[in-house]
Amino acid sequence: MHTDITVLDSLVAVHLTVNIWTARRKLVPSDFNTTNLPPEELASLGSKRICNPADLRVFGTLKSRATTLLDRNGVRFLGGWALPEDRIAEVQTELEGIATEFLREKDAFLDRYDDAIRDWIRTNPGWESIIANSIVSADYVRSRFGFAWQMFKVQTPAVRDDSPESIVNTGLEDVVTGLGQTLFGEIAKAATDTWHKSFVGKTEVTRKALSPLRTMYRKLTCLSFVEPRVSPVADLLQTAFSAVGRKGHIMGPTLLMLQGLVSLLRDPEALLEHAQSMLDGRNPDDILAGFTGPGSLVLSGNGETIGAQEDYADVQDEGADEMPMAPLPIGPQLDSLGLW
Repeated sequence: MHTDITVLDSLVAVHLTVNIWTARRKLVPSDFNTTNLPPEELASLGSKRICNPADLRVFGTLKSRATTLLDRNGVRFLGGWALPEDRIAEVQTELEGIATEFLREKDAFLDRYDDAIRDWIRTNPGWESIIANSIVSADYVRSRFGFAWQMFKVQTPAVRDDSPESIVNTGLEDVVTGLGQTLFGEIAKAATDTWHKSFVGKTEVTRKALSPLRTMYRKLTCLSFVEPRVSPVADLLQTAFSAVGRKGHIMGPTLLMLQGLVSLLRDPEALLEHAQSMLDGRNPDDILAGFTGPGSLVLSGNGETIGAQEDYADVQDEGADEMPMAPLPIGPQLDSLGLW
């Protein structure tokens, strides 16, 4: 299955541009009191920092917040993101909030720019001249900061198949056709991060471990029209949430079920197979049961294959460093992903 070009009618493209002054200047031979430097054909000099990087860290944080916002609500597209039309108003409001904070931090930094440079020079005794010789004006620094975004619709012109414009359409169709694959790839990356941050090495997790899974669920739900197999994956996540109690730590078979689910989300090919099986009538409960049922397998810390239910308590007693790894589901088989 591929994404149809008509999906563009329901999407808005977003391009984000964030510029941050790097506070770096090129090193030149005159910065050193020696002529014993290699020739330029052999090696080139690097760069020097003329301001404390810590003073600029907040701008990188704000850029990351904006990128995460767009990643959470859309899918990568044409160097930016494609977002559902019904998410635009909320995303626009959040971007405006981040932009306001960015501009406020920029003004605050420029107000203390001279002091920041003097502090940096004092922090690096013996190298004062290297820094002082490359100082730039506050107005120049101001011009190197920027936070902006553009939202626009992408449409294909009505052209004949033999016209030159059809080549342009073909390129666009190739990108749109792969939107579903891009979306599943982004889910796989998020699931891999979640696995390492929240599930690997654990025999018990708090309910905070569900937060990134809920973020994936919301993203899939918003973009369910991109590809037919997106909705079944969202349904699988919703079914898993329903199987987890409302409070308390998550452990035992429930944890095994979530570990199996996260492992499945990490493998786009296996995930697509399971999604197709749900489109063909398979029940999401059956897939989740396959992660903890009698026919499923898990790996103990020493790499031995054991039954998921009957031996889980023994594995738990061995300690957090010997955790039961994610099981192989019944049905289409997961790639081991290096776990077994």
